[in-house]
Amino acid sequence: MATKPAVAYVYCRPMKDWAVHRHIWRGQAVYIRSLFDANKHVREPRQQRTLFQEAEDLLEKWKHPDPYVPPTAPGGSKFERNIPAPILEPPPKMTL
Repeated sequence: MATKPAVAYVYCRPMKDWAVHRHIWRGQAVYIRSLFDANKHVREPRQQRTLFQEAEDLLEKWKHPDPYVPPTAPGGSKFERNIPAPILEPPPKMTL
């Protein structure tokens, strides 16, 4: 269950929520990496699932109440502000 992409997602997600400044982000990254490195030797699927669930619960607890959203991303202040007009085909010719 704890595949590499899922673990990478759990690893990167808390840093995207809180840290905008590099000096803050680096400290968080080192701390979170140490948490993951402490359990990298685990190979049993049941134990991996338990650790993965604990990480998810910890992320839910750490979740920022108002996470940073880039302005042009969905939910951002500039999302779809100036969307291009759709390209429509002209109506068919009518013969009377």
